[in-house]
Amino acid sequence: MDRELLYETVIEPGTGKALELLRGQVLRIEQLADGGQCADFNCFNLHDYKEHFHTARTRHVHGLQPSTGAYLWSAPPRDRPIAVVVADTVGSNDILYGRCSAWLYDYQYGLPVHANCHDMQAEAQREYGLTPDDVHDSFNFFMNTGVDQEGRPYIGPNMARKGDYVEIMALIDTLMVANVCGADVMATNNFQYKPLRLAVYAGAEGELRGYESRPEMRRLQTQRTPEQFRIKEVKPTRELTRDPSYVPDFINVPITLADVSVELTDEDAALLDGLVGTGDFGTSRGEALRWAFHHWWIKRYMQGPKHLDRESAQA
Repeated sequence: MDRELLYETVIEPGTGKALELLRGQVLRIEQLADGGQCADFNCFNLHDYKEHFHTARTRHVHGLQPSTGAYLWSAPPRDRPIAVVVADTVGSNDILYGRCSAWLYDYQYGLPVHANCHDMQAEAQREYGLTPDDVHDSFNFFMNTGVDQEGRPYIGPNMARKGDYVEIMALIDTLMVANVCGADVMATNNFQYKPLRLAVYAGAEGELRGYESRPEMRRLQTQRTPEQFRIKEVKPTRELTRDPSYVPDFINVPITLADVSVELTDEDAALLDGLVGTGDFGTSRGEALRWAFHHWWIKRYMQGPKHLDRESAQA
């Protein structure tokens, strides 16, 4: 898609850059040289830095390797898309691994002096008054990862080549921060550093409307904003002290439990007894029925990712 270029720069190994992107604008992260370079990425609400990209919510909705069409979600209690991947020429990204840090190279490799993503992010974000504590787990663009049969994560060769790119569109006014990943002793960057091109483009209103009209963008009352917080101001001191006037006032409590009677035919009872007999669905008909009902409801009515294992999904 042809876009109007607003700004561009090249970030060299060991560096990163914080960029303001207004709603609808697009950041392109592009491979230079021979490619094969991972880009670690943080994203903040430009008008409220406490709202930022959240890997866990994004993993929940889009899986471990989000690509084109995947939203970047902010952390609870905001729980909303703040950006979206609108182009990805490689389709190899990661939100399983955390950013590398100075400690990682010191502890695992005996290298107390080493480029690392946390320190690069912290320095780039310092331009906007943020501290090292404000760096959050990153969206690792162009990083090739997976999980083996024993449940252990692994890093594979970087598959990006010169000219490959990802594009991220801001859905709110944002501060986007990208850095050249500091992992030259891992397969993350094929064991060498390379520069990356960052370019900011004007977005197309029609394209923005298309992403804003998707079901994930529907506003829910459970997406809470600071106006609804009981403490609305950011704490100005680091030391924690107890509020002597505090009185617990939890929401949705006390929780009410109720028994529900269910009449079963002989055939239904036999099916439940079969489930109980497997040992996988509880030790009683009631427990097996609860599992069967919720499994059916999830498959038929639940919105978003189902999170059912393959075997039970086929049941």
